[in-house]
Amino acid sequence: MSSVLIVIPTYNESESIKALLARLDKVRVLVADKYKIDILIVDDNSPDKTADIVRGLNLANLSILSRSEKSGLGPAYLAGFTQGLQKDYQYFVEMDADLSHQPEQLIDLLNAASSNDLVIGTRWIPGGSVVNWPKQRQLISKMGTSYAAFVLNLPYKDLTSGFRVFPRQLLERINFSEIETRGYGFQIEMALKSIKLGFGIKQVPITFVERENGYSKMSFAIIWEAWSMVSIWGFKRLVNRR
Repeated sequence: MSSVLIVIPTYNESESIKALLARLDKVRVLVADKYKIDILIVDDNSPDKTADIVRGLNLANLSILSRSEKSGLGPAYLAGFTQGLQKDYQYFVEMDADLSHQPEQLIDLLNAASSNDLVIGTRWIPGGSVVNWPKQRQLISKMGTSYAAFVLNLPYKDLTSGFRVFPRQLLERINFSEIETRGYGFQIEMALKSIKLGFGIKQVPITFVERENGYSKMSFAIIWEAWSMVSIWGFKRLVNRR
């Protein structure tokens, strides 16, 4: 049986967190013969008391890592990974708290997991889709991942996706102190580091559903960080080739 830690960053997700955890609990029961699943909520001091709501649920195999302030998606995941690596989990899952990632599709990602591969839930391949997402967001996502794939010479269709499964062996080899990004560029950076370390990437189709509650954390600053860092990494790649 494989042990799995699902790391879920939260900031003002009080309207969706109960439904998400209820659905994940059902998934955990369905796969109990193959996977032992724990959940770690990494909460950045949500003003809407997301962490208090989670504590009040009293769910088994659920813990909370409370941080003092909101410092970005990347640092939240790295804090969760750091805590999880102190135990014997074999796989680490990234997942959004807003129900954009469907808990039931976690089974597909776990079934594709191996010690040698990063598994990325992918919207822009056959079988993948988006639901109720504005055309502008679709365009930004497609252009962003296409630009990153071209500049970095990576043949993958959804490098910014945040529904992923990392094997323990991969996270143990990444120096977290060298991670440069804090927003969605973090996903691109982690994929790039995976390739450089000799790990493969598997793409599994997923359905991405636009959040019904709360608000998106996307901002111009996050887009700029991802674009600028990808451009820098791409320039370095060209220089190294020469």
